[in-house]
Amino acid sequence: MMAELASPRQLRIAYMRWALICVPAILLLGTISGKIANSGYGNPWFDALSKPALMPPGWAFGVAWSILYVMMGLALAMILNARGAKGRGIAIILFLIQLALNLSWSPTFFALHRIMLAFGLIVAIVLWAGATTIAFWKIRPLAGMLMLPYLAWLLFAATLNWQIHILNPAGVTLVPSSGNTQIIIQ
Repeated sequence: MMAELASPRQLRIAYMRWALICVPAILLLGTISGKIANSGYGNPWFDALSKPALMPPGWAFGVAWSILYVMMGLALAMILNARGAKGRGIAIILFLIQLALNLSWSPTFFALHRIMLAFGLIVAIVLWAGATTIAFWKIRPLAGMLMLPYLAWLLFAATLNWQIHILNPAGVTLVPSSGNTQIIIQ
């Protein structure tokens, strides 16, 4: 029995199905991570930090991350749709690892107030996202290209993270976390 090949139309429909799952899921996960962590301006601890001169306005982060999460979702959908492609399984695992790291950054920085731990985390995200981009590129070059703006933004975010650390060496103690009890023995 001869195996049937999918038509270009069938391939587009299959891709659209993956995209309709991946894009909203990644956007939702990113939104939940940010909301749980009370990310951005309006967070009393973050508002009290000294910010670097190249810090964009607060609205820019929401716009940038929304666009990046959509692009990441589209890239992942391309890879999920590339059934039978060599390296597909590894590429998906790499993507999921870097996404998990990405989603843990906001709680680490904004909720735990751990500036240097967040910096180490973003360095790890850059490395895993770089490996993901290479793996995606080998399967579908367009999927790899869709990851490039994310890598660029991660490098920019790492720069901001580092500069915030330099400007706020005792940032973790700037504003006590809500619910923490501090005992001071004199």
